[in-house]
Amino acid sequence: MFSSTIGQDCPSRREIQGTLKQVQKLLAAHESSYGQSLKNLKKKINLLQNSAPKLPRDTNITCPKLDAPLYGRKLGKSQSVGHEVHFLCDPGYELVGSESRLCQESLVWGGQQPTCRNINECASSPCLNGGTCTDEVNQFSCVCAKGWAGVTCQSPVPTFFLSITNTSAGAAAATVLPAATSGPFVRPPRCTMTQGTTHCTCEPGYTISGRDPYTCTDIDECELFHNGQSGRLCLHTCVNTPGGYRCNCPAGYEVTRDGRGCKDIDECATRQNNCTRDQTCINTNGGYQCVRVECPKIPNASYVKTSPMRCERNPCPLDNKACSQTPNSFSYHYLSVVSNLSAPRVMFRVSALRPIGDTLRFSLVGGRHIRRYFTVQRSDRLTGQLMLVSPVQGPATLEAEVEMTELERKEQLGRYITKVTMFVSQYDF
Repeated sequence: MFSSTIGQDCPSRREIQGTLKQVQKLLAAHESSYGQSLKNLKKKINLLQNSAPKLPRDTNITCPKLDAPLYGRKLGKSQSVGHEVHFLCDPGYELVGSESRLCQESLVWGGQQPTCRNINECASSPCLNGGTCTDEVNQFSCVCAKGWAGVTCQSPVPTFFLSITNTSAGAAAATVLPAATSGPFVRPPRCTMTQGTTHCTCEPGYTISGRDPYTCTDIDECELFHNGQSGRLCLHTCVNTPGGYRCNCPAGYEVTRDGRGCKDIDECATRQNNCTRDQTCINTNGGYQCVRVECPKIPNASYVKTSPMRCERNPCPLDNKACSQTPNSFSYHYLSVVSNLSAPRVMFRVSALRPIGDTLRFSLVGGRHIRRYFTVQRSDRLTGQLMLVSPVQGPATLEAEVEMTELERKEQLGRYITKVTMFVSQYDF
């Protein structure tokens, strides 16, 4: 019996080295071919870039700049599409043209460029009895004709004469006009003489002077009724005028219809403010405030603005207990009140719409200064109220923080901060 083993000899070391050299040559050839292809591709890209039309660097995507009218102001700075600018004139001037202009998609402003035209106070012919009116900025003056005087040439300048009239009883009655007097606060009286007795009267708002029975002097109503039983004539300032008076109000207010009171001008509603688009206009008594809410920066937590007046905390990692103990949200509110507002009174209420835990706790955040004016009380199970406990003399700005905490078996579930800013006017109206 024969047996044999059939096998295959391994290649020699020289054969392996030869094979490796052939593989290296093949790879080098492929690499060279790929590099040449890459160079050709880069050349084609450069040719396409050089042949493409170039856009100008300063492509205009806004409307051209608008200037404020002479004797006026422009409100708004943005020149972008969809934005508006508004125009106001100085006192004594009226707006002619568009009150507001919109930047359109065609990059052209809508409306007409306004101008501020001087209001002609002489248009209503205020000068009487042939007087000549001269228009001035926000006022006028009269040059009176001979024989007339006063601010509007309303007062005659008589000379002394005596007019005798026979009466049915045969007694002589005379009308006496005294010598001329000058000045708007001095007027001649109307006098009658009957049987040797002279009776003189003055027009309303004037009275016979104690020294001169033929002179009527103006009654100073402001001084006479300064502390009258029926109250002051004017809520703010009384100005005596010839034969009467007028009431003035401080800046930011206008006189009411009865001519005696003052009411606040809402600069936010009438666009008489300079707040930017990223600010909120808050009307106050006698003025306005431009506010912009910025979310707080607190360690271990971050906040995002969810509305113009509210910031909420971003979700906390599950293992970050320090983050979960920070406030869940901050909300901001603004109040406008008069000076020396009576106290105690409720200023603001904080409520929980859908309580999660079993307990709600309300507290006032701050030191002694804020606790001098405020306290927090519970009005019901779900509501806490910020109370003003002491009158505040204006002008002043006070800030109070009310904290609402949700608890479940005395364990904190959430904290919510309400920041209330109170703008106190300089005046008690």
